[in-house]
Amino acid sequence: MSDRLIDMEDNVTQTGPKGVINDWRRFKLESMDQENLPSAKKELLRQMSSPHKAREDTRANLNRKMSVQEYELLKEEDEGCLKKYRRRCMQEMHDKLSFGPRFEGVHDLDSGEAFLEVIEKEHHTTMVVVHIYKVGVKGCEELNTCLDCLATEYPSVKFCRIDAVASGAAERFSDEVLPTLLVYKAGELLGNFLACTQHLNEEFFATDVEAFLNSYGLLPEKEVPVAVDEEENDVE
Repeated sequence: MSDRLIDMEDNVTQTGPKGVINDWRRFKLESMDQENLPSAKKELLRQMSSPHKAREDTRANLNRKMSVQEYELLKEEDEGCLKKYRRRCMQEMHDKLSFGPRFEGVHDLDSGEAFLEVIEKEHHTTMVVVHIYKVGVKGCEELNTCLDCLATEYPSVKFCRIDAVASGAAERFSDEVLPTLLVYKAGELLGNFLACTQHLNEEFFATDVEAFLNSYGLLPEKEVPVAVDEEENDVE
């Protein structure tokens, strides 16, 4: 039992000042290009991170103060490695705080039954935005394009669209009330916007639709990408 606890302690990301330093030390060693290291540094790496050490020695090694040799080795290329380490920590935190399913793109619904299923059976934490449209009606095509963009910005929101005729309720959704946006959560209708483009400018974009939905509190906080390629390019 005690061996299993030690294994678990060795594998988890540690917290607290000392734990963060130890976790950073491991990450730095694992990230280094050992193939191109000088032999002296390669031997130091072997001594610092050998998997064949006894568990007690390994734990003591993690908790000891960093030697001058280790410091000289670890401080090289710290800027780039630190950014990678920070992104990893942010990703781990993001994964722990993310709840519910994730979606890609706008989902096309082909029937009234599919429409009912998506609003009644979706996860209770998921916001569902449904665009009811008709080909040729002013604003419908533009709104579809905007939702395509928003779907990439809000992967926790399920964006859907359905043709008014396919919905089986064409008499309720005449051309005069299109495009219509319906917003649901846990089966409850939170937003019902008939002829929603009347609330937007003649020429509108995804940011305008986003601002409109946000004004009613119908979008979650936008997720910030964890990996930033520009940072890596700056380091290189």
